[in-house]
Amino acid sequence: MFKHYTVLKEESITGLQIKPNGTYVDCTLGGGGHSEKIVSHLDQDGLLIAFDQDADAINAANERLLQYQDRILFIHNNFRNLTEELDKHSISKVDGILFDLGVSSPQLDRGDRGFSYQHDAKLDMRMNQEQELTAYEIVNDWSYNQLVSIFFQYGEEKFSKQIARKIEEHRKIKAIETTFELVDIIKEGIPAAARRKGGHPAKRIFQAIRIAVNDELNAFNDALHQAARLVDMNGRIAVITFHSLEDRICKQAFKKWSTPKETPRNLPIIPKEYEAPFKMVSKKPIVAGNEELEENRRSRTAKLRIVEKVNPWSDDFKYEEGWNK
Repeated sequence: MFKHYTVLKEESITGLQIKPNGTYVDCTLGGGGHSEKIVSHLDQDGLLIAFDQDADAINAANERLLQYQDRILFIHNNFRNLTEELDKHSISKVDGILFDLGVSSPQLDRGDRGFSYQHDAKLDMRMNQEQELTAYEIVNDWSYNQLVSIFFQYGEEKFSKQIARKIEEHRKIKAIETTFELVDIIKEGIPAAARRKGGHPAKRIFQAIRIAVNDELNAFNDALHQAARLVDMNGRIAVITFHSLEDRICKQAFKKWSTPKETPRNLPIIPKEYEAPFKMVSKKPIVAGNEELEENRRSRTAKLRIVEKVNPWSDDFKYEEGWNK
């Protein structure tokens, strides 16, 4: 069963300001909690487009949301193909887009998927089970420098070099095949004093490998900039992140899009083309309340950021470069 606690559900749905006849995209279907809440606000003229690259999530959501099947379009694909998939259905504008990033609870809890350092399983970590690259290839085939790079960049692990060296030593003897084998090797690379604080010693390395396997940061960056062009006037983009790397991408993009261009001095009126295409809905990220934190410990690192498109002439801007360049 694909069970999942829906993080910041009320806050994100309220933030999207759903119109009953609107068109919305849930880029991260997962357990279907956000999708169910969105589609429950839609009437017969409304449409929800739900993306997930995990076939298990699509199948489970089909059952969970059966009563709303006339107003949901499920898409089994990576959300980085957002524009391409919407084009197939002749959809050029939407009223709101939601991202709930990171790995879902069912993927963590199912030991056989290899996402968790708490379950012994083959090294996998693929969100899309049809892709070729797995954690096994990264751990066993990637060079020392590549490993150090992803451990530093994606895991912010200060013992990246020591852990990469230990992996190199072990894989010369035999292939590293399981999550528990990798956990033991990671522990060897971290000094005993450091292992006793800061949570599980394998947490950052598993995060780094998972991000690399699924190219998560690049996929999110691609999709976020597509979303800026796809969302219609007064439409909103809501993003829930769980670690600093994702949040930094989101925060920087939203700041650029909501900052007007510099104008010549003494202009009585700011020309429209100088005005920012988006506005921040809230200056600070929205976080989980005490009640949710008591129910779900994974909510503690969640941050919700929301922007609204306020200028219709912004569709042709090069958001990837910073619209105001």
